[in-house]
Amino acid sequence: MDTQSDVREFLTSRRARITPRQAGLATYGDARRVPGLRRSEVAALAGMSVEYYTRLERGNLSGVSEQVLDALARALQLDEAERGHLFDLARAASPGVRRSPRRPKQAKIRPSIYRVLDALTASPAYIRNARMDILAANSLARALYGDILASEALPLNLARFLFLDPRAREFFIEWDTVADEIADALRIEAGRSPFDRDLSDLVGELATRSSEFGARWARHNVRLHRTAVKRLHNKLVGEIELTGDALEVTGEDLTLTAYTAKPDSHAQQQLSFLASWAAPADQPTAPSGTPAKGELSPGSPE
Repeated sequence: MDTQSDVREFLTSRRARITPRQAGLATYGDARRVPGLRRSEVAALAGMSVEYYTRLERGNLSGVSEQVLDALARALQLDEAERGHLFDLARAASPGVRRSPRRPKQAKIRPSIYRVLDALTASPAYIRNARMDILAANSLARALYGDILASEALPLNLARFLFLDPRAREFFIEWDTVADEIADALRIEAGRSPFDRDLSDLVGELATRSSEFGARWARHNVRLHRTAVKRLHNKLVGEIELTGDALEVTGEDLTLTAYTAKPDSHAQQQLSFLASWAAPADQPTAPSGTPAKGELSPGSPE
């Protein structure tokens, strides 16, 4: 991934979306040749020279202080996710940052995490990594997703499934919204881990094979993947509306995503039916060679 290009396109796109009125600037009816704010206006709002801001927008964030980044974030009215992304891009551009592509070690799931999944009998839940690889799922998640999360399907990359598998448009009723969320979340991760070769390969594959992904990637939008209402289509219960919450497993580079329904709702009844259909619950599905329910890996301290 080209950090300098990412910086340039991110700042340009953020500047283009803000109107002078939104920034509290008077225009006096002057004709504008560019969408959104001019560079000089962003520079004035951030308290820096036009020349310095131009350098930043051309992709040169090397050595930029936190104070400058904060001023730039305020001038461009960046939200939490965008501000974090700007700081990630600045870190990637700093001298001394490792430039060689790397393949990070595959995160291992502790046996106790499998037991947590197994204990969530009323909530579909799965474990994923930052690249959206689903590594393990409980029995209710498999009942909800059907053969999408079958044992032999794991690990399943959620982004690859969404953009390249025809089943995704039937399963995710609001496919466009989910596609936006996944692309934006991957953009966040690309800023955090710009030298992750597996992530670069995934983005390259999706951009090459899916015009839908390519268009979203080019927008440089970012989003924190924390909670969202999802409308899904299950072959047994039909359309079901659930709230998905992403909970980070501290220190593990993993995220547990769990779906819940409002108490006494139709969706809760549907989940109860799926839970009874899936009973007796078996161990969470994981890649081959991973300890199953009640099993500990050799040398495990538990």
